[in-house]
Amino acid sequence: MSDIKARAQGLSPDTAARDIQRVVGKTGNIYESLAIVSRRARQLAVDIKHELDQKLEEFAEVTDTIEEIVENKEQIEISKFYEKLPNPVLIAMREYLDDELYSRYNERREDEEDEL
Repeated sequence: MSDIKARAQGLSPDTAARDIQRVVGKTGNIYESLAIVSRRARQLAVDIKHELDQKLEEFAEVTDTIEEIVENKEQIEISKFYEKLPNPVLIAMREYLDDELYSRYNERREDEEDEL
């Protein structure tokens, strides 16, 4: 997971226009390209959320009342760091344009095609 944070360093959290020909060039189809990027973005979002949950779990305290809220500066800093990370779609698009993503089609077996 730390490699995702390393890739996100220096990546602007703001959206930016992309050269559509460069995006389409790898697949020949804009929808296919965006499907690849969106699948990767979902993977990244799940991984980032899982890592954040693990880090924040260390600070979890079992209390009997809802009113008791304990603020921990380290916990706040961790949360702020993850809030500042670029959107997973931006990270995935960068990986796609830098040829860091691998995609393939799952081939149907011939006996499955005969059944359809």
